[in-house]
Amino acid sequence: HVQLVESGGGLVQPGGSLRLSCAASGYAVSTGCIGWFRQAPGKEREGVARVYSGGDYTGVADSVKGRFTISQDNAKNTVYLQMNSLKPEDTAMYYCAARWGLCRGDSPSAFTFWGQGTQVTVS
Repeated sequence: HVQLVESGGGLVQPGGSLRLSCAASGYAVSTGCIGWFRQAPGKEREGVARVYSGGDYTGVADSVKGRFTISQDNAKNTVYLQMNSLKPEDTAMYYCAARWGLCRGDSPSAFTFWGQGTQVTVS
């Protein structure tokens, strides 16, 4: 049974930082593709960043490039999203997702397992 649990969200002022965590169970983050997504009210869910196989591959959306970094700690079986220079438009529910094997783009439909999300508010 795969379970993904996000944490680390909250309220932050513009220009501030947050680090989101995605703790996995029943799934080894070192062997598959983990992605971070976000969804603001009234908007579609969009891919933010993804990592494959312990960092052999990482991808970051243009909208957050230079500000967000994805990383992982295999010993803790956890993936992180470091978010710096936050903007009000980064406000959204942030979700962690996983799939077996290679990353296949950043579409939500490419991911099999999902966490419940953590809210990030920049204001």
